[in-house]
Amino acid sequence: MRLKNWMVVAALFGAQAGMAGAAPASKELGSEAEGEAMVKKAVALIKSSGPEKAYKAFTEHPDGAFRDRDLYVFVYDFNGNCLAQGANPKMVGKNLLIIKDADGNPFIKGMIDMVKAKGGGWYGPYKFNNIKTNSYELKKSYCERGAGDSMVCVGVRPS
Repeated sequence: MRLKNWMVVAALFGAQAGMAGAAPASKELGSEAEGEAMVKKAVALIKSSGPEKAYKAFTEHPDGAFRDRDLYVFVYDFNGNCLAQGANPKMVGKNLLIIKDADGNPFIKGMIDMVKAKGGGWYGPYKFNNIKTNSYELKKSYCERGAGDSMVCVGVRPS
């Protein structure tokens, strides 16, 4: 990938991190149990309503659906293409298979590999860039297999 393309991906990813960044001091962060429950609810919606309708709900979250404090759903196919993104709709359609965290870990690929091998579970921690605070934060994501060759995830700050 050319340097210019990497810069665009980094900017988009940074924007995603900023939107999902530190919650205001007056609000509590989502828990691991809440993140896992949101994934299960998202997978159930995919099964009942189909991927297209579900992905739209995850990305647009009408009436606050699939967005709670710092928790939101993101979906990638096994090739690394973003299918839904609750924090930054500009990510949809982007391939982020090889994007790496600050330690050089290709975390989207890591999540995909974990879901392929186990069907789901927790991945992480990994370092997530928060552009609002200009710092890296530890996150981990709960993921399950979605429709076809895809994964449905919600990231949380480890407790």
